[in-house]
Amino acid sequence: MTAHQGAQNFSADEFEAKLAETLAAEERLKGREDFLKLLSHEIRTPLNGVMGMLSLLSRTDISAEQESYIRTARDSGEHLLSMVNDLLDYARIDAGHIELETTRVDLEPLLQGVAELLSPRAYSGGIEIVWSLDPQLETIQADEGRLRQILFNLAGNALKFTTTGGVLIHVGLTRAGLIRFSVTDTGPGIPIEARTRIFEEYGQVDPKRDAARYGGAGLGLMIVKKLVAAMGGTLTLDSEMGVGSTFSVEFRAPYSLRKKAVSLDMPSEVTLVSANQSLLEGAKAHLSAYGTEIQLSDTTQGANIVLADRSHMTEGPITASGPRCLILLTPEQRAEIPQWRELGWAGYLIKPLRRKSLKEQIEALHSQNPNRTATRPANDDDERITGTNEVKISGEPHVLLVEDNPVNALLAKILLQREGCLVERVCSGEDAIAILPERNFDIVFMDLGLPGIDGLGATRQIRAMNITTPVVALTANAYDEDRRACLQAGMNDFLTKPIEINALRQMLVTWTPKTAQT
Repeated sequence: MTAHQGAQNFSADEFEAKLAETLAAEERLKGREDFLKLLSHEIRTPLNGVMGMLSLLSRTDISAEQESYIRTARDSGEHLLSMVNDLLDYARIDAGHIELETTRVDLEPLLQGVAELLSPRAYSGGIEIVWSLDPQLETIQADEGRLRQILFNLAGNALKFTTTGGVLIHVGLTRAGLIRFSVTDTGPGIPIEARTRIFEEYGQVDPKRDAARYGGAGLGLMIVKKLVAAMGGTLTLDSEMGVGSTFSVEFRAPYSLRKKAVSLDMPSEVTLVSANQSLLEGAKAHLSAYGTEIQLSDTTQGANIVLADRSHMTEGPITASGPRCLILLTPEQRAEIPQWRELGWAGYLIKPLRRKSLKEQIEALHSQNPNRTATRPANDDDERITGTNEVKISGEPHVLLVEDNPVNALLAKILLQREGCLVERVCSGEDAIAILPERNFDIVFMDLGLPGIDGLGATRQIRAMNITTPVVALTANAYDEDRRACLQAGMNDFLTKPIEINALRQMLVTWTPKTAQT
């Protein structure tokens, strides 16, 4: 029997019916995605206004009681925003709209960024979040945005269910040469009967208990599963009741190796005073890159170089046991730093620990004469608590703000004026197209979801008039495809809502000739 004889035969009418059915199904999926995208925009626009105004209110002169109310309101808003993001993600992925953009991904800043953004949630719950990277790995070729999304979902889910210990984010190579991302927690573990259900739509370990206690729609792991499948990878779970769980993602990707680090000023061993195994694993991975071993201890006495975890101590600042002691603090404990220094501590490190900072501090202490009082390392201060990473703006940039929503426009205008900008606002793409040929502006902040001509269409027409004023997109949609669409339309950059003040400053410095970093 030939292939033609074995194939199913369709008449012309049947073929047209099948084609119409397929097109109708695609249209329904597209219609559902468009509706959810519109609904998401309509929810997120006022929500961004609420969260932005709460942020402004928190910077005013308020009482401790009022500050706690604002913090609770912001936490609720962030939870709602996270749920909306998950629902939109799921709708897009379910419709088959997963676009992967392969670029060079520098793994250390990726892991560092994810851990630090999740650290406030971890420390508020009294647990650690740490990251580690195989010392030989440096970069991979993959979709950085999707990798970040996978890590946020897995680590965020781990934090939700972990009440003691910590969460460890790790990237390494398998023996087969695959890239392996893993998130390990010290939570309660997942029962065998629930290990399949949690990867299903709206799946949770205990649906009745978890929905009420932890919130969420149970979509995070389902989204991870679909993203990993799109990458051609595998997602696995290892769990032990009462011990914890590890979610692992393995996939094949080109990678580059780091040159073996050689430092003659690093000690062979340091001591960590902590009871937290996750913190130990992270520090051990960081120091292994430089050939330094780490041992766990209950006391600072008798050790050469000591890393002491503040969370391990029941008392306040205590006297250092020697000249080579570093205290490990969370950003919220920064007010204690002067006291630790007065009591003889050589310096501090901020958690989650950074590999480079850890190496530099230990190297500086090891190179000193042990009989002398330790000299403070030149790069001792961490910008996470000193604010030295904040960009300072000089000059008076003339800004055109194109925003139709009055609340979001007021919020953006206040933030820009506080940075010393002269701000003019228009409400539509048509108004922006009309005013730019007539007036000189240093920068344009353009909302994407404008009525009539949207932000992308307005930018295309502006560029067609040979106007080269920098245009920065303002949008609640933070997807890579949205960023690409902005750049293709002629925009220079992309700023997501709610607007973060440091990100806004960076945009002004990057794209405005009248500003400079001071």
